[in-house]
Amino acid sequence: MNRISNLFLSFQNNISLLQKKLTKKQFLFVSSILVGLSSGIVAVSLKLFVHEIFELVTHSRFSSYRFFYLLLPAIGILLSLFIIKRFFNNTIHKGLGQIHFSLSKRSSFLPRRNMFDQFLTSSVTVGFGGSTGLEAPIVVTGAAFGSNFAKKYGLKYKERTLLLACGIAAGIAAAFNAPIAGVLFALEVLMVDIGINSFTLLIISAATGALVSKIVLNEGILLSFILTESFNYWNLPFYVLLGILSGIIAYYHSRVFSKLEQLFSLKVKSKINRWIISSFLLIILIAIFPPLFGEGYQSIKILALSNPIDLMDNSILFNKNSNEIIILIFIGLLVFLKSIATAVTIGGGGNGGSFAPSLFIGAYLGYFLASLVNLLKINDLPRTNFMMVGMAGILSGLYHAPLTAIFLIAEITGGYGLMIPLMIVASISFIISRYLDPFPMDSKKLILRGEALTTDKDLNVLSGIKLDDYIERDFEHLNSMMSLGELVKVVAKSKRNIFPVIENQNILVGIVLLDDIKEVMFNELLYDDLKVFNIMRDPETIIQISDTMQDVMRKFDESDAWILPVTEKQSFEGFIAKAKLFSGYRKRLKDTNLD
Repeated sequence: MNRISNLFLSFQNNISLLQKKLTKKQFLFVSSILVGLSSGIVAVSLKLFVHEIFELVTHSRFSSYRFFYLLLPAIGILLSLFIIKRFFNNTIHKGLGQIHFSLSKRSSFLPRRNMFDQFLTSSVTVGFGGSTGLEAPIVVTGAAFGSNFAKKYGLKYKERTLLLACGIAAGIAAAFNAPIAGVLFALEVLMVDIGINSFTLLIISAATGALVSKIVLNEGILLSFILTESFNYWNLPFYVLLGILSGIIAYYHSRVFSKLEQLFSLKVKSKINRWIISSFLLIILIAIFPPLFGEGYQSIKILALSNPIDLMDNSILFNKNSNEIIILIFIGLLVFLKSIATAVTIGGGGNGGSFAPSLFIGAYLGYFLASLVNLLKINDLPRTNFMMVGMAGILSGLYHAPLTAIFLIAEITGGYGLMIPLMIVASISFIISRYLDPFPMDSKKLILRGEALTTDKDLNVLSGIKLDDYIERDFEHLNSMMSLGELVKVVAKSKRNIFPVIENQNILVGIVLLDDIKEVMFNELLYDDLKVFNIMRDPETIIQISDTMQDVMRKFDESDAWILPVTEKQSFEGFIAKAKLFSGYRKRLKDTNLD
């Protein structure tokens, strides 16, 4: 152990020496390679572990115990809960939302624990058959490597954000051996502006991650296909229908996942009870529908070979003697049940994401539609092609990432023969899904709270501005019973032109503007008789300390004021000046331009 620690320290020292010898751009080039390498190793390690567990269960002496594998997801979730309690203080943040939060509110800092917690918990969850995916944990881990590498070597916000994006790109690139999709995923999901110079570093990092995957993982582990039929433009109406269905099903998955996750967290307080309930539900679901076991990539490959009957192995309800209609019903139900199985897995204490489930749902949806059309003898559609395009449709609709969906499927099919239907289906699904729900599933809650980036650049810049940094507190306080004479003395020694009127317990009751007293402040006859309560006015509006920056700017616009008071539960905090906010906005805008 000491030897490993010494090697690690030596490596860090060598990187520090290298940083001193290289220019800033040269060091970023090296950093993008190292972050890509780290993310690639994480991705292939997780993929290998999950693959080996799957092989152990399905192709070894354990397979002689027909239903032994039903208990494995429960064991995996229990191990995940143990790891979280033992090593991570009984708390863990799941999904891509933490990346959005770090970009919006933490200046692209991700906690060091994210370099390990996602890896450990997702590996046992998915490795033992939890019905979720590895890609979200891979992405978070890669982003954490990039963020903490930048922190270790004192890089600033721009470089830190860029290396965080490099970790994401490399993670997706390694998971699918798809470097273009990795780069596009980082751009679409992060929603940050990256110039051409910085874009090059993303490409380098993604290529590095993909290279690691290419060297280590074989075709049996990677999700890959070979197209056997080309695109037939006469099938275009059915691809349009697939795009519409994909958008609706993507919305369905998002809603079901959110509702069940909320149900688990609000209604079932005990984590052990959550585990028991989720384990029971997963045993039932997987016993009837075995393809729900694990990520589901193996079942997608079986489906692509047009052997859907093999998916019914070990099912307690279906068997290999089922006719074509029963098989179609089986596949159609899986489109809807995968969402439930994923939500139950994560709600019960497991860790994972919706990337793999989205591909699973899309593949089954495409196969179902093509098979139904063929069964009704309306047309003769290529099932495998519709599977591939369906995967792009659900992925695009769920993550609001059409470019990622298009190029991911193009890369894993080894060519661009389906580019036209991919573009059509991904675009239609994106439009419909976004119409039904304007925000992606993983970041919706944070966006509504103003804690995540959106496609609105102004809102992104504003969300990164901290309200407390712009509150001015050095104001002379007045009370409502002060005389004009006392007020004039306060004005004489102050450089401000606005004064808060404060009563007991620091409650703001009004404000006095210098313009309001100019006509009377030199009339000494009024110094004793005129009181502050005769002069003060109500503020145009009041900013609450809990307001988002969007709320603050809206209040400035609606009131047409240049300075407004800030309170917290009626207690006066200070004033915010519009001009100072504009200055902060310009600085933030400059900082977020990653070029």
